[in-house]
Amino acid sequence: MTTNRFLKQALRVSRSYSRRLPYRAGHWFKWLSPGLLVKRWMFISVSGIVMVLLGVAIWSRLTPVYYIMQFSGELLELITRLIPNYISGPLVLILGLLLVFWGQTRTFGSITEVLMSDRDEELVDVLISHRKLNRGAKIVTIGGGTGLSTLLRGLKAISANITAIVTVADDGGSSGRLRREIGVLPPGDIRNCIAALADEEKLLTELFQYRFKAGDGLVGHSFGNLFLTVLSDITGDFERAIAASSKVLAIRGQVLPATLSDVKLWAELADGRYVEGESSITEARGKIIRIGCKPDNPPALPKAIDAIEDADYIVIGPGSLYTSVIPNLLVPEIAEAIAARQVPCIYICNIMTQPGETDDYSVADHIRAIDQACGQQLFDSVLVQKTPPSSKALLRYAQEQSHPVDLDADRVMQLGRRVIRANIMTEDGETGYVRHDSRKLARVILRWYERSRQ
Repeated sequence: MTTNRFLKQALRVSRSYSRRLPYRAGHWFKWLSPGLLVKRWMFISVSGIVMVLLGVAIWSRLTPVYYIMQFSGELLELITRLIPNYISGPLVLILGLLLVFWGQTRTFGSITEVLMSDRDEELVDVLISHRKLNRGAKIVTIGGGTGLSTLLRGLKAISANITAIVTVADDGGSSGRLRREIGVLPPGDIRNCIAALADEEKLLTELFQYRFKAGDGLVGHSFGNLFLTVLSDITGDFERAIAASSKVLAIRGQVLPATLSDVKLWAELADGRYVEGESSITEARGKIIRIGCKPDNPPALPKAIDAIEDADYIVIGPGSLYTSVIPNLLVPEIAEAIAARQVPCIYICNIMTQPGETDDYSVADHIRAIDQACGQQLFDSVLVQKTPPSSKALLRYAQEQSHPVDLDADRVMQLGRRVIRANIMTEDGETGYVRHDSRKLARVILRWYERSRQ
């Protein structure tokens, strides 16, 4: 009777799983995917159980083993008398596999229920994605502003080994106010990059990017800027404040300031004017002849140099040429570290000219400005938008005296650069504004890197 009840229960279990078996089986076998580091531990566990049983058998001089084997032999002989072996054998085998499958499924299901209670994803899918990202290429990005944060949103889907080296020359908006009033390094661009690399923590990211709309002295400040400022005061170190904020948002990769020096940009214009301050340079709306910073030759953050020396490839830009990209390269150690590396390095050129900075600039003009500021050639390829924006967007930008950056391919080749053309743009149908598309940008850069390795 006990055997019949057991068989009936096993059959009920098998019927309940029959409909979900293909999905369950596929889901369970994901745990055997390469790189999860699960198979080896399962094998070690099974080996341990066998050794425990063997140890007990040796310790007891094999007496229990002998009786168990004798009883098992008699039981098998009885079963084969009642049911032919060509039926009983497969039946017992199937029941055994079902019990193993059932037990393993419930085990991993219990683990998933505890660890993934607030997420819709399966634990095994999260582990596979985590392993894949951690094996991704070591990418160093250099820039600032919204351009760099846009790039990072795309790159974090292909690798978790990202280092964003960010300018600290900003002196406008909330960052500028905090810099003048408190003396902290400008946190705005760093805040944007931290938020961009956040691992889908939507609420925390929105909190970090929240900008106050009321309150005496608070209007215009973002919560993230204030948070970084407070942490800098508590830890006494801006670098530690960035690291703590990165942990709060569980970012993929790391965000590093190019330097911890209080850097101030200056520019000489074609009309003879000398302008100091990032925001003042843009507002001056003159052709920039030369750009530099105070103090001269600021020291680089050592971690930034280490990241460059360990990088598989380096991406410069996108972002405002003179106020986001070049300020990082005015730190001599960073420019020298990039130039010394024999790895692929690409510059992402802006889609549109920027009034007050790059009026009437072509792609070659952008490249020449970087070469002049650094005194050497840092990158071997330049990525440009393949097709022009729509007529609506062109009209919208023309009103702001902005136009598509012209590709003068011959001049670019004379500068020793390879041109990569791709559709990496997204356009807002309502406003007519164009921006780099995060996913398209990341896919093109990944393909470029893979081809450059061949």
